[in-house]
Amino acid sequence: MARLTGTRPVATRRWGCAAAFLLLLFTVQAAQKADFSGDSTAATINHSLTLLQRLQELLQNGNGSDAVLRVRSAASDEPKVFHTHQLLLSLQSEVFESLLRNQSVVTLYEPPETAALFEKFIRYLYCGGVSILLHQAIPMHQLASKYRVWGLQRGVAEYMRTHLASESSQGHVVGWYHYAVRVGDAALQESCLQFLAWNLSAVLGSAEWGSVSVELLLLLLERSDLVLHSELELYTAVEGWLSRRQPEAPVAERVLRAIRYPMIAPSQLFRLQAQSAVLARHRGAVQDLLFQAFQFHAASPLHFAKYFDVNCSMFLPRNYLAPSWGSQWVITNPARDDRSTSFQTQLGPSSHDAGKRVTWNVLFSPRWLPVSLRPVYSDSVAGAIQPVRIEDGRPRLVITPAMSSPDFAGVSFQKTVLVGVRQQGRVLVKHAYSFHQSSDEAADFLLHADLQKRTSEYLIDNSLHLHIIIKPVYHSLIKVKK
Repeated sequence: MARLTGTRPVATRRWGCAAAFLLLLFTVQAAQKADFSGDSTAATINHSLTLLQRLQELLQNGNGSDAVLRVRSAASDEPKVFHTHQLLLSLQSEVFESLLRNQSVVTLYEPPETAALFEKFIRYLYCGGVSILLHQAIPMHQLASKYRVWGLQRGVAEYMRTHLASESSQGHVVGWYHYAVRVGDAALQESCLQFLAWNLSAVLGSAEWGSVSVELLLLLLERSDLVLHSELELYTAVEGWLSRRQPEAPVAERVLRAIRYPMIAPSQLFRLQAQSAVLARHRGAVQDLLFQAFQFHAASPLHFAKYFDVNCSMFLPRNYLAPSWGSQWVITNPARDDRSTSFQTQLGPSSHDAGKRVTWNVLFSPRWLPVSLRPVYSDSVAGAIQPVRIEDGRPRLVITPAMSSPDFAGVSFQKTVLVGVRQQGRVLVKHAYSFHQSSDEAADFLLHADLQKRTSEYLIDNSLHLHIIIKPVYHSLIKVKK
């Protein structure tokens, strides 16, 4: 909301300043765009930095000002006063262009958070640049949106997407997600959701977990790509959230029914039933799921699949980091040569398969060549072999079982490879590659990664940090009885 006060400015003075600014801007642009027609003596004389400095001085000193902004806030009795120039504000903001069309003094009302950044905001309108901190991102985006400064709005949104991993005392990703929902920024919403899903363990133990909304919590619980130690870790965090927030019974029951109880061992389920106050309070709402989970662990998967539909999310593992589900693999100097490793996982999440192990072999190649790029022999003497460059190859990861067994009947294995990177001093998941059940490798694995450079964002101290997860998936072999 803006209240307009004051008198009409003198037209000749206003447009005299405007003409001077435009002449200066057009002179610089003309010099930069001149066509030199290939003359080797040509050079660009660029004094744009000097121009920016003079524009800053205009704002600082108020020289030739023809518009005054008075910014009021509930946090202060005295308004902040800015002596500005209509041309520069109007060039950047159609809102200011409208406000200043017939008035020289405008009173603006801003919340304390945006009022505190208004000077930075105005400086951006003059100089085209601004520095912000994590806690300033939302109020700066609000200012850019309110006054329709689209370049700044896009810049702040990009800053938020690229600083999700930055460490802050209270956390910021959850708050940024909620803000993205309010303003309808779908790209920022998805970036925040993906970051939270792939780094959920770090969020569960932070201060921002308590600020997660019901809607965000349910969205996360629906996902199978959550990266965390175990389903029990997720239940414990959800229990803490419910204890603090105390939502209405239907909400609490919907949240509890999103936990994948079959992924929790029977001994742990018994302990939860005996010790969890939240579970005791809402036992009736999840009793059927708990009973089904105990049946799942007691029967053989083939027998259980005859009577229950196992092709649903309740029986699909998430990306668990516990040793029984996969293995971490740190590859030093990954650009050097091929590497291999092996590890074992539990055959399936059912306790019936708890004692059965599957051995996996993994091959990593930093410069594997697709068939289309491999050397081809020719009868002609001139070019017997097509030259192949090292950089033509791409990273490849192949994961295969080292054995076959009748126990594999009714079970397929989804493979997920997490790539850890160091961002803002923390090791976090940057990419997650999931293999199709019928494939032993991901077609796009590190397709755009440059492992030849020590400064590659995919490397930590010249090492590639992977975590390979095997997700056993049971399938119904006989149609479920109705």
